[in-house]
Amino acid sequence: MSILAAFMVPHPPMIIPQIGRGSEAQIEETITAYERVAKQIAELEPETIVITSPHSVMYRDYMHISPGAGARGSFAQFGAGEVAFEEDYDEELREAVCSLAEEEHLPAGTLGERDPYLDHGTMVPLWFIRRYYDDFKILRVGLSGLPLKDHYRLGMMIAKAAQQTGRRTVIVASGDLSHKLQDYGPYGFAKEGPEYDERIMDVCGRGAFGELLDFDETFCDKAAECGHRSFVIMAGAFDGLAVKAEKLSHQDVTGVGYGICTFYPEGPDESRRFLREPDAYVKLARASLESYIRDHKVMPVPDDLPEEMVNDKAGVFVSIHKDGELRGCIGTIGPTQPNIAKEIIRNAISASTEDPRFPPITVSELDRLEINVDVLGAPEEIESEDELDVKRYGVIVSNGFRRGLLLPDLEGIETPQQQVLIAKHKAMISQSENVKLERFEVIRHK
Repeated sequence: MSILAAFMVPHPPMIIPQIGRGSEAQIEETITAYERVAKQIAELEPETIVITSPHSVMYRDYMHISPGAGARGSFAQFGAGEVAFEEDYDEELREAVCSLAEEEHLPAGTLGERDPYLDHGTMVPLWFIRRYYDDFKILRVGLSGLPLKDHYRLGMMIAKAAQQTGRRTVIVASGDLSHKLQDYGPYGFAKEGPEYDERIMDVCGRGAFGELLDFDETFCDKAAECGHRSFVIMAGAFDGLAVKAEKLSHQDVTGVGYGICTFYPEGPDESRRFLREPDAYVKLARASLESYIRDHKVMPVPDDLPEEMVNDKAGVFVSIHKDGELRGCIGTIGPTQPNIAKEIIRNAISASTEDPRFPPITVSELDRLEINVDVLGAPEEIESEDELDVKRYGVIVSNGFRRGLLLPDLEGIETPQQQVLIAKHKAMISQSENVKLERFEVIRHK
């Protein structure tokens, strides 16, 4: 087993005495836990330490792995230029990771380096580790704006590459938690800040890595976290393995959350494969749009579908995202086809080629698409917005022949008033006009 262990650690520059100049005493609990991590890494004697850092080179649609034989860095930007590093990269392990990414069409590799110098998200962990152990090379991995599942896949590839090369490897997932925990902090306060810290420490303290993929992107943004994708890459390296997790510390005294946890593999566990296979609804939507985009053919209904897909009728919405951003969404409020399967086939084509907000999807984009299928329940008329719940119900607004719909549980929609206003806008109904309100539930297939 090449992945020996992994460690979730923060990277506040003030923790370095030459920078903190005494102020680091207020996070003594974090320092003590960091020392424990460094000693554990020394005991493991890894050949390579993979450090995932949100302050390395970062792109919206590409995960950057630092190229070259090595890199230098110092804390000069924090007034401590005398604290310097010169690190060697594990070129063999990096080549193995990049080859796997290319084979799997994952946008990750060594292209586009803008700054060769080590970042503080990398150097803070190294400062602690090198006090106890120095016989290792590193692999520095940046984050991206790609979906969480892509970062998880990269972690899986790092583990596979370590296995292929026989490299004794430790992963250090560098990342602070929320930056909005206290009014007096440098970034102010948001209610999502403490919520994020409590949730992430619970999830990581239990080693419940599948739950890392369930964090809503908007929630993470509002919490102003910086390490979530770093933790997800680490989690991917343990895919299919039981993990012994231990929470060492959590502090928020500066207005920024600092959490430290340790993770050790305990052997195979098939129940801990967290990239869920798409169900029949999503598979059918993908097959339909791929058939149409690749071959310009409307596919027939397959023979092996669940009975309800061929026997029942319903309105269906197909939503398509690429690299985490909407790429197309079209659907039907009620059934227009003989069954749900044909509704999905038709609407997947429409969402990928007929959404007026976007150009038609091309063959080159197919490997980077995420598809959701929402099957709509029957609408029921309601008297007012008070009967809406944006997480549970979608809404239909009607005024004469004008009709607008908004699905439930959409990012950025937090109140029924917002929900109705956007639905009116879609139907070209002014805010002041009266409308008939209907609500509906959906079964969402992701």
